[in-house]
Amino acid sequence: MDVDAYLDRLGVRRPAAADLATLRHLQERHLAAVPFENLSIHLGEPVELTEAALFAKIVHRRRGGFCYELNGLFAALLRELGYSATLHAAKVFRPDGSLGPPLDHAAIVVDLDEPWLVDVGFGRFSRHPLRLSGVDAQLDPDGEFLLLDTPDGDVDVLLDGKPQYRLERRARPLADFVPMAWWQSTSPESHFTRSLTCSRPTSQGRVTLSGDKLIETVDGVRNEVVLPTEAAIRTAYRVYFGLPLTRLPTPPGGSPLTSGALSPNTALT
Repeated sequence: MDVDAYLDRLGVRRPAAADLATLRHLQERHLAAVPFENLSIHLGEPVELTEAALFAKIVHRRRGGFCYELNGLFAALLRELGYSATLHAAKVFRPDGSLGPPLDHAAIVVDLDEPWLVDVGFGRFSRHPLRLSGVDAQLDPDGEFLLLDTPDGDVDVLLDGKPQYRLERRARPLADFVPMAWWQSTSPESHFTRSLTCSRPTSQGRVTLSGDKLIETVDGVRNEVVLPTEAAIRTAYRVYFGLPLTRLPTPPGGSPLTSGALSPNTALT
């Protein structure tokens, strides 16, 4: 891996130590610089879970991705920098409280003096590492997190009292997520094929572009604007997300001027 090129993508210098303060800074910068997006699915691009393919997409082509891509490559970077970082599967909680399928999400666990949960691929989530063994609520700029052990040995992650996902303690290689990544990017039942989103946190909230709909949340106040032309959409991708798209993704059942179906605060894998 060209570590310096990846760090340049994040806008940070090579760190002097693989410690918690550096991990916190790297996570913040990754979230700010690399958007959570599912544009490849709507551009007809394959989702390839190899380190080389992910590096080419996220670093060289300056794109974003979804959980398997973002956390898969970030875990590799952390290992190159000297961290003990492993991928872990999770089942995502649905709105009705039921659990999704195994390997529905991929997150990172970093072992320092204790294990820390790191996630740069779940849409709205924590901006800082979360203490995996913590029993008390953990405050973060994006809310209050609580991590609870389950009877089966997994960990339920809650944001502001609402369950987000159930994390396995078992580590997995990136290759384990290939079948589910294929399903997420091809099945008509997947929320990724049924919706279009590009999103990242900002210093004051969050910005999301879904089709022709630009949503900015600033200090808890939501502002929504419908972009009138393809040129305006292309400009928004470049200005808000740093994405120099040569063509626009087409939302399901529409043109680039058709809004997607996602809320700006929808947590996605």
